[in-house]
Amino acid sequence: MALAAAALPAAAAEQAPEFFRVYRPYSDVVFYDGYNDNIFDKDLDDGILRHRNSLYAKRLTDKALDWFGLETRLDVNIRALCDNYDRIGNVSVALVPKGAETYDHEQVTRIELARFITPFMNKNTLPDVVPYTYDASLMSMIFHDMDLREKYDLWLEFELFGIPYAANKQVKGCADRNDVFAGTLTFTCTDDPAPASRDHILVPIVMKKPEYKGNNFNNYSEQGTDTIGTATKTYKFTLPERVTDGRITLIMSNHGANAGGEEYVPRLHLLYFDKELAMTWKNGKDCEPYRVYNTQPNGIYGTYIRPELSWINQSNWCPGDAIPIRYIDLGELEAGEHEIMIRVPEAVFADKQGDFPVSMYFQGLRAGKLPVGIEEVSASPEAPRVVRNGNVLRLENGEVREVSIYSYDGRFLYGRHTESPEVSIVGFEPGVYLVNFTIADGSIVSYKAIKN
Repeated sequence: MALAAAALPAAAAEQAPEFFRVYRPYSDVVFYDGYNDNIFDKDLDDGILRHRNSLYAKRLTDKALDWFGLETRLDVNIRALCDNYDRIGNVSVALVPKGAETYDHEQVTRIELARFITPFMNKNTLPDVVPYTYDASLMSMIFHDMDLREKYDLWLEFELFGIPYAANKQVKGCADRNDVFAGTLTFTCTDDPAPASRDHILVPIVMKKPEYKGNNFNNYSEQGTDTIGTATKTYKFTLPERVTDGRITLIMSNHGANAGGEEYVPRLHLLYFDKELAMTWKNGKDCEPYRVYNTQPNGIYGTYIRPELSWINQSNWCPGDAIPIRYIDLGELEAGEHEIMIRVPEAVFADKQGDFPVSMYFQGLRAGKLPVGIEEVSASPEAPRVVRNGNVLRLENGEVREVSIYSYDGRFLYGRHTESPEVSIVGFEPGVYLVNFTIADGSIVSYKAIKN
C-alpha cells in the first residue's frame, strides 16, 4: 500500500551506492512547463535523459541495481517552484534495449512504480517541500531479475507534469518563469543487497497515459472503455509459464475537476480477474493531514478545518498525498492468457470530462512465495526523529535548516531559518500543533505536539 509522509534519511553519494544503505538517483532536479516543447535543461551533463520538461530518465547501472535489498522504501520529495496547482507525478521503470544511449518513451514498455499528487503550494510560504513514502520491496524484485536485466537496460523515470501560467500571475517571483517543481528520489534499504534471481517473472499489463495525451479509463471514448456509456475496461496479458505465486500491482486515481467531476465523488470500484470478482474498493480520504502543505489558497481547502466524514464523502484523493498502490494476490496461476476487468458502475464523467489513469503489472515466481504484508519498511535507527522533553522538541540524527510551527488546522504560527535542533512551544496556548523540522537535504520531519 502507498504510505503518507515520512522523513528522508541522511544523504548518500550516488557514485558509490554499495557503501551506503541510502541511494539517491535524483537530487533536487528541476521540472519545467509540461506544454513547452523547448527542453530547458537538455544539455546539462548530469546523467539524466530529458525526454520532455515533465519526464526524465536515468539508466540504472548494474552496480546500482545490485545495491537494492528486499526491505526497501522509496521517498519522493517535491519542492515548490512556479506551479501553485495540484499536479500528477509518478516514478516508473522503462525496459530499454541493451546498450541504447537514448530511447523513445512512447515506444518502449514502461511500468509505473508510484504515483502522487502535489499540493497547492506557494513557493514563498513554508513548508515548501512535501514528502511521499512507498514500500519498494516488490520493486527490488524487478531490479534483481537477471532474465530481465540480460534482455533490457532498466531506466528509472521521474515524471511530474506542471504548468506555470497561474503562478506567473499569482505567486511573487514567478513572473515569466518556466520552472514548476524540483524533485528528489531516495531509496532506503534496511537489509543487505538481495541475491540475483531467475525465479521472478514480470509481465507489464498497462501504463497510464500522461496528461497531455489523455484518454485513459472513462465511459465516453473508444480507447477508454469497452462499451461507450459504461465505465468498464478490460486488460489482457499472457503469462509465459506457470507460477507458484502471482500478484498484480494496480495504481489508479480518479480525475475530473469540472462541476460534478469524478475527483469529488467516491465511487464503488469492482475488479475481476478471469471473470471472478477479486477486489472491491471505494475511495474516500481524510485530507486534513495534508492541509499544512497546501500553502496556496485554493478551492479544496477552505479557511476552517473540516470533519473527517466531510472529506471522505467528497475526496477521491488529497493534494499532497500519495495515490494508493493496490495488490491483487492470485496464488498459483497457470500459463496462458488472463484478463482483468475494472468496473466503476456509478461513474458519470459529467460533460465527458476527466478520466482514470490506470497502471498495472504482474509479478510471479517460478518457485516460492512473494513477500506478504507489503507495508512501510522500518527506518534505520539513525534516521532523523523528534524527541520531546516537556515543552521542548529536539530533532535527533539530522542537520536542521529550518523550523516551523503550525496549528493543526494548517495556520502558520512560527518559523525561522536556524541550525538549532531545538524549538520550544512554552509560549503557545493549549492545543494541537504541527512542528516541522526541515533538514539539510530538504526533507521535513514532522511532529504532532499536544500542549495541555
